[in-house]
This record gives sequence, structure tokens and C-alpha cells, in this order.
Amino acid sequence: MRFYNRQHRHYCGIDLHVKTMYICILDSAGQILVHRNVKSTAEAFLEIVAPYREDLVVAAECMFTWYWLADVCAAEGIAFVLGHALAMKAIHGGKAKNDKIDSHKIASLLRGGLLPQAYVYPAAMRSTRDLLRRRLHLVRTRGERLAHMQNTRAQYDLPAVERRLASPANRDGVSAHFPDPSVRKSVDVDLALIDQYDTLIVDLELTIVREAKRHDADAFHRLRSVPGIGKVLALTILYEIHDVTRFDRVQECASYARLVKCVKTSGGKTLGTGGATMGTVHLFLRHTKDGKQILAGIEKKHGTGKALSILAHKIGRAVFYMLSRGTVFSMETFRAA
Repeated sequence: MRFYNRQHRHYCGIDLHVKTMYICILDSAGQILVHRNVKSTAEAFLEIVAPYREDLVVAAECMFTWYWLADVCAAEGIAFVLGHALAMKAIHGGKAKNDKIDSHKIASLLRGGLLPQAYVYPAAMRSTRDLLRRRLHLVRTRGERLAHMQNTRAQYDLPAVERRLASPANRDGVSAHFPDPSVRKSVDVDLALIDQYDTLIVDLELTIVREAKRHDADAFHRLRSVPGIGKVLALTILYEIHDVTRFDRVQECASYARLVKCVKTSGGKTLGTGGATMGTVHLFLRHTKDGKQILAGIEKKHGTGKALSILAHKIGRAVFYMLSRGTVFSMETFRAA
């Protein structure tokens, strides 16, 4: 976790909401200069901070309305820090909690160098990243409709549908599998929704790929050179990382990708881990025979339980160096590493 520890003359903490925001401005000694609740508009923000613009830094918690505030600060040349919502425990741990207290805590954390930072994603690619995340929501909803049809079949103890319903060509005549008219109607609704989601998802993917080629076509094609990284996964890596140079070391990128196991200990006792591994190597293994040989070598040295995690970490490191050096994936280099 990174903490913002630069020194400034004025520190502004904002508890931001859709309609209002509570603003607290401290000086370098910690004295409160401003503590007011105002409307969430650029005009109100600039009016309040105007007397304190000299060496000012602004911080807000990462919630869905921070975009406009970050853009205003960028346009006005004001330093902006985005607080990591899950790591800002000081805000949620007090006896009392309200907007006034929260804004003062944000400003105090910022002044004390203890504000955990989240990445301030630049405006140029932000909307496309949100569109990619919107696609994920549609894919999950489509999966829920497919699962509902299978659950309905099991609910009435009907014979299994041998065809893979995710494929549009296999969904013809599926509703006839259900004899009850009401159940058949329910399945027809699922089928109609799935067809609509298929159309929307394909259209979204075409739009996102077009934007990716406009933003960074080289990085997009380099990512697809890795066995197992297809179109959607390449888009996800491209838009979630954005700029690999924001990581000072390869270890920071691996930690960001949840490829590092973080153990929590206290008094010599293990209390758990800080974030489960989100990466998977099964696509890599499926698309290359060399991957299976590499995995076998890792299993022989480290055991089966650790082999997949180690291989996932190796792939993550390879992606970092590919993006930072502007190269494509090389199996020879990967095996040598």
C-alpha cells in the first residue's frame, strides 16, 4: 500500500457525495482553516479553495463521483490524491461518524502522510475502462440466465440438455424440453434475454477493441502474443494497468495483480492472507505444450500445491517486462527466466 507523504502548505480533505461535499482545509500546523458543507460543483469547490491555492493538495475517498473532482484539479494545476476506500480504516473506526468528522480525518491523514493512495486513472482512457467493466456486468447477468435454465431443469428432474447452451446454435428448441407451459414461458424469457445480451456484448467488444487500437494498439497486440491471453483478457490487462511505468518495480505490478501472497501475522501467529490470488494459468497451459513442461518442472522442484501460483507469477512478470520494454512474448526467454 502506498501512502502520500509529500509536504504542502495547505491540505484539503473532502467527504464527497453526489449532491454535497464537506470540505476541510488544514494548514501545515494542523489548524482548521475551512470546515464547510457545500454543493458538489466545480464552482463551489474552486471558490472555497481560492484563498489557499498556494501549495495546496486535495484528497477524496475513492467512490463513484470522484471523476469530476480529479478532472477539475488537473485542469487547475492542483495536486489531487485519491484515497483507497478499503484501506482508510481511520474514517470508519471512530465512535462517531459523519461528513464533518470524515472530511477532517481525510485532511489529517493527508497531512500526516498516512493517506493510502488509489490510482487516479487519467480521463483519456477512463470511459473505455468503464465500458469494459460494463461488459463484465452484462456477461455475468447473461451467465445467470443460463444458470437459471439449468436450475429449472434440475428443479423438475428433467433429462439433461446435452448441448452447450452458451452457444446460440444450440439453443433452438430448448424450451420444448419443458412440458409445463408456465415453465416453458419462463425459459423463453431467459432465451430472449440471452439473445439480447449476446447482441449487446458483441457490439460492446467491437467498440472497446476499436478504442484500444486507438489508445495503444502496440500494447494490445503485444499482450495477445502471450499464449492464453485472448481479446478480452488483453483488453482487461491494458485498461486496468493503463501505464505500466506507474509501477516502480516488477514486484509492485505483481502485487497489484494479486500474484503475491500476503500473509498477515501478529505475535508470531498467522491470521490469514491479504487478498487471494486472482490470476489463473489454465488458459496458458491450454494453449501451449511448453507451458505444461514448465509446470511439470516447477512441480518437481516446489510441489503441486505451489506450482500454479509460481507459474502465474512468472507470467505476470513476463507481461510487465513486455509492456515496459515494448517486446512480444518469447517462449525461449520465458523458459530461460
